Amino acid sequence: MNWLNLLILIVLTAGHTELLVTFINRIESLPFPKRVLRTLRLVEDLVILAFPIVVAICVGFGGAGLLRGGRWSDLPTGWIVYFSLCAAGCVGLVISTLRWWGLRPPLLQLANHSRTVDVAQKLGYQPVGRGLVRLFARLPRNEIFQVQVSDKRYALPRVPDAWGELSILHLTDTHFTGKIDRPYFEEVAKLAEETPADLVVFTGDLLDDLNLLPWFAASIGRLKARLGCYYVLGNHDWFYGADKIRAEFDRCGWHNVAGRAIRVEHRGRTIEIGGTERPWMGRHPQFAPANDGFRILLSHTPDHFAWARQHGVDVMLAGHNHGGQIVLPVIGPVFGPSRHGVRYSGGAYWIDPTLLYVSRGLSGRRPLRFNCPPELTRLIFTPPSPKSPSPTGMSQWAGG
Repeated sequence: MNWLNLLILIVLTAGHTELLVTFINRIESLPFPKRVLRTLRLVEDLVILAFPIVVAICVGFGGAGLLRGGRWSDLPTGWIVYFSLCAAGCVGLVISTLRWWGLRPPLLQLANHSRTVDVAQKLGYQPVGRGLVRLFARLPRNEIFQVQVSDKRYALPRVPDAWGELSILHLTDTHFTGKIDRPYFEEVAKLAEETPADLVVFTGDLLDDLNLLPWFAASIGRLKARLGCYYVLGNHDWFYGADKIRAEFDRCGWHNVAGRAIRVEHRGRTIEIGGTERPWMGRHPQFAPANDGFRILLSHTPDHFAWARQHGVDVMLAGHNHGGQIVLPVIGPVFGPSRHGVRYSGGAYWIDPTLLYVSRGLSGRRPLRFNCPPELTRLIFTPPSPKSPSPTGMSQWAGG
C-alpha cells in the first residue's frame, strides 16, 4: 500500500465533494421545480458515495495502480483533468474554512444574551411523528428541540433618538412536515409570547405539507405586536401552495409585504417595511423615493443583500440557509442553498448601510441539527452613542 498516494486520494475526494456541494448549493438558490431539485440531490448523494469506490477500482488498485505504488504520470488524461478540478475544490474548501474561522461579530453589536430551551424536556417527551424520524431524534447531539432564545442588540446609524430602541422578533423556516409534531411549535409560540417586541416578522417556509396549514393559527399565527406582524413566503411555500398559505396568514391578521412596502408610524417617525419572495415569486418592493424612514426588508433568502444595500435598507432579515443545519468541527457549515454558498449561512453581517441577519430557523425538512440549534431571536436596534464604534467597512458574524 502506498500511503502517500492514499492520503492524496483522500484529499482529492474531499475536493470532489466540495465541488458537488458547491454546485448543488447554487442550484438550490434557483427556482427549479421540487422534483428536479430532489432528483439532483439524490444524484449528488450517490455520486459522492460512489466516487471513492470508483477511484479505488479504476486508478487505485486498477489502471495506474496508485495505491500499489503506481505513478501519477500514468493516469489517463481524463483522470488528470478531473483530479485537477478536485484540487481546485480543495482550495475552495480551505478558503471557505478560513473565512469561517475569521468571522467575528459586527462592530455595531452591543450585546448578545442567549438561553437554550429544551422543548422536549419541557413537554416531557419528544414531539416526533412516526418512522425513521424517531431514530433521528435520538441521535446523540441532535439539537432539533434545543431552541436558542436570544436578545441581540445593535447600534444602527439611522435609528432615531426619539425611539430609544426598536425591537423585532424574527421567526422563520418552521417547515411543518409532521416529522416534528405540532406541540413543538405550540411551545415555540409560547416562548415567542414571552419575548415581546414592537414588530413580529416571519421570513418564509412555513410548511412542507398543506394539510398541516391549521398548525399556523394554533402556534405562531396567534402572535401579536404593537406595530403589527409581517411576513413573506419562501420556496417551500411556493412548492406546496402559496395562495392558501397567504390566505391563512391574512386571516390571522398578519400583513403581507411581498413585492410592496408598508409605512408604519412609530413615535413620530416612519418605518418602511418591504418584502421580496424572489426568485420564486413576485418582485422586489418599491420603497418611497425619498429615503426618510427606517427601512426593513424581509426576504426568504439572503441572496438579496446587495439589492438591499443599493436601496438604502437599514435592516434585512432572512432565513432559508438554516445555519447549515450541520456545522462540522473545524470546517463549519457545508450546506447553504444560496448563490453565495455558506457565506451567509447564519448570524449577522454588516456592509454599510445594511445589517443583514440570517436566522437558523425553527425546523427543517430533515430532522437533523448538529452544532446548529434552532433559534428564536429578538433583535433590538438603538441609536449610536458617542462611544459606539464607527460602523464603517465590513465585519461579519455567523455565530448563533
